[in-house]
Amino acid sequence: MAQQENSLITEDEAALYDRQIRLWGLDAQKRLRQSEMLIVGMGGLGAEVCKNVVLAGVKSMVLLDHRNVTELDDCSQFLVSRDDLGKNRALSSVDKAQELNPNVKVSADTEDISTKPDDFFKQFDTVCLTCCTKETLLRVNQICHEHNIRFFAGDIFGYYGYMFADLNEHHYVEEKTKVIKSVPAPGEDTQPTKKQKTHLKETVYVQSTTTYCRLKEAFEKDWTVLSEKELKRSPSLYFILHILWKFQQAFGRNPQPSSLENDRTELVRIRDEVLDDFGVKLDVVGDDFACHCTAELSPVCAIIGGVLGQELIKAASGRDAPHNNFFFFDGVEGSGLVDCIKQ
Repeated sequence: MAQQENSLITEDEAALYDRQIRLWGLDAQKRLRQSEMLIVGMGGLGAEVCKNVVLAGVKSMVLLDHRNVTELDDCSQFLVSRDDLGKNRALSSVDKAQELNPNVKVSADTEDISTKPDDFFKQFDTVCLTCCTKETLLRVNQICHEHNIRFFAGDIFGYYGYMFADLNEHHYVEEKTKVIKSVPAPGEDTQPTKKQKTHLKETVYVQSTTTYCRLKEAFEKDWTVLSEKELKRSPSLYFILHILWKFQQAFGRNPQPSSLENDRTELVRIRDEVLDDFGVKLDVVGDDFACHCTAELSPVCAIIGGVLGQELIKAASGRDAPHNNFFFFDGVEGSGLVDCIKQ
C-alpha cells in the first residue's frame, strides 16, 4: 500500500474545503488529503468519478487509459472536447480535471492496464477500474486484495450500471445517535407530562470494522441453493453484467448502437448460456434487456459516478460505512440496489 505521510491542511485548503470539513471533520479531510488514487478508463463514468474525487481534495490522481476519444464519448465524457477526437482519452482529460482543483496533482498514463506489472499498483492506496474486461477486473482485484489496496470497479452499459468495492478489512468512524435519559433536578416533578420530553439525544462517534470479499468470491456464489422466492429478490443486473462480460470476451467490444439488431440476437443467445451456467431459469432476465445496454448514457454515468465517487471518498477518509459490496442501477426501472453478494 502506498506510504502515507502526515498531511497538513493549509489556510487556503481550509477555506476551499470548509463546507466538507464541517460535514465530515478535519481528521477525515486530512486522511483524504493523503490519498493517492488510480482511475482506469476515462469514459463517461471515469470522468464523473474523477470530477467528484478531485473536487473533494485527494493528494494525487493518475488517469490511465490507452484508448482514444471517439464520437460516442460526446454522450457523456465532459472532460474532453470535439477537438480531441482521435487523441488519447487520459491525456485529453488531464487539463480540465486539473482546473477543477489546483491542489490535487493530476497526471495521465496512456498504457494499457493489462500490460501493467503487479508492482505498478503498489504506489496507490486506492484503485478504481472502469471500462475494463472481466479478466482485468479479477486480476487487479487479486493484486489489490493481497497488498491491502482499496479496490473499486464500475461500468455503464446503456441504461444499466454497477459499482463494486473490496476494501479488505476496512476501519471507519460513523455517527450514531445515543439516547440519554433525563434526570429531574431536586424538587422537580418526576412524572413527565405528555408535552414534556422524557429524554435527550446526543451524537457519538463509533469505531467500526467491515470485512469485504474479493470479486472472484462474489462471482462464485451458488445461485442454485436459493428458493424461487429468494431468486426473485436477487438483482437481475448481476446476471446481465455476466452476459455483457461474455459478449465482450466473444467480440472484443461492448454492444454498439450501430449494430444493435445483430447485437441483440447475440445477447439473447449468450443470456441463455450464462443463465444455464448459473443454473437459474431464463425468466430471471427477459429478452428486452438487450435493447437497453448500448453506449454510456450521461444520466446513468452521473448516478453511478456519484455513488462511486461517494464511496471512494468515504473509504479514503475513513468516515461512514462504505457500501458492501455491490451497487446496481437499472435505468429502465429507475431503481438502485445495494447488495452484498459473496460465495
